[in-house]
Amino acid sequence: MSAFGWHGGKITRKMPITADDRNNQNVRRFFKAECGEAFKFDRPFMAWLKAADGKTIGDAARE
Repeated sequence: MSAFGWHGGKITRKMPITADDRNNQNVRRFFKAECGEAFKFDRPFMAWLKAADGKTIGDAARE
């Protein structure tokens, strides 16, 4: 299985959060579409992502 292309791959709500996740423009676009234009990667959210073992990108969008 090849690694997911975080810079250009299609991100879905069902994708698991992994140590390979990247906070790049593609990921930011996904969260802005899900959460609104005011979305920011702030420190509390980044800490939540680091501790999100077993969670999905959809769980992160709800958070």
